[in-house]
Amino acid sequence: MPDAALLLITNGELYGPRPQGRASILIAAGRIIAVGEISKRTVDALGVEVDVIDAAGCVVTPGLIDPHEHLIGGSGESGFHSQTPEIYLHELLQGGITTVVGCLGVDTSSRTMPALLAKCKGVRAEGLSAHIYTGGYTVPAVTITGDARDDILFIEEVIGIGETAIADHRGSRATLAELARLASRAYTGGILAGKAGVLHLHTGDDERRLADVRALIDDFGIAPETLYPTHVERNEQLFDEALALTGRGVTVDIDVMEGDLAMWLRRYRERGGAEGRLTASSDAAITSPASLLEQVRDCVVAHGFTLEDVLPLVTSNTARMLKLVSKGRLEPGADGDVLALETGTLRLRHVVAAGRVMLRDGVVTAREKFLEKSKRRINLNAAS
Repeated sequence: MPDAALLLITNGELYGPRPQGRASILIAAGRIIAVGEISKRTVDALGVEVDVIDAAGCVVTPGLIDPHEHLIGGSGESGFHSQTPEIYLHELLQGGITTVVGCLGVDTSSRTMPALLAKCKGVRAEGLSAHIYTGGYTVPAVTITGDARDDILFIEEVIGIGETAIADHRGSRATLAELARLASRAYTGGILAGKAGVLHLHTGDDERRLADVRALIDDFGIAPETLYPTHVERNEQLFDEALALTGRGVTVDIDVMEGDLAMWLRRYRERGGAEGRLTASSDAAITSPASLLEQVRDCVVAHGFTLEDVLPLVTSNTARMLKLVSKGRLEPGADGDVLALETGTLRLRHVVAAGRVMLRDGVVTAREKFLEKSKRRINLNAAS
């Protein structure tokens, strides 16, 4: 059954990501065209088919943006048998993720850039927004065209370089000059292509911590906005160094693998982290993409944060850092990526991606394309 020409979401309490009060959202051709008091009668007068979602009892938010997922699976660091499988569409939808950025990790040999690009294209074809970083832990970066800058410039899906490893025994032990050249390639690719052009840095837990980031800024003149360190919650010393860098214009990312986003968010706020310079990611491969929404819920329901305290970390802050200008907000002209979460529990009720309802009343309505001709049964659940 084809989607209706218009989608009207009514009776929800909007957080876009700041509180906007009770309002309706009208979506057409994949974009939000109106927000406010919109009557069904007025929309019916347009003479086109309208799908209506009644979001009474829900808060309505932008779709989540996950800036760091291993879409084709993670590296097997206990042997080939420990490699993790790819991420599937229904996992993203069950986590309320409507925009995802894929990356490679320590294994850039059996996990390849062409495979990651193909997966990204597949996610896009299934109806979500998807991008990738070129490279992985290693320096020089593994690429598709032979040059990381050209990957950003000529390949639509590539928005930056990463996750390049620093302060980690599994990395290439790149020199500062090599990292500076890589950051410069990211920056120039970004400005030429009108993309983020970030160097996404996997931060390990050795004693150098974020010394390389400070040196890139101080000694090589790399713009702070080009550098995007992740995994900065490994320990308090590392986190406090990251927090200090936000005051210099660096945006930092927390992965939620350990389920402790609330602790780090509290520390960030108490110690004066810069407004808008913190994001959160799932690092999905071992963990589920849904862990991102679960941690947002945990912060609000179990730890006393308001939704507007947490929501920017997975919507507007990430959109700003990655220059996804039509993402992370609920206003006319933005992409029609919308979630409805039950008030109080924040359980996911509806997911809309580019104006298409892909999860309705808690049930995924979009189906992985390969299943149409497949006889496979896949049901993998980790032991609790």
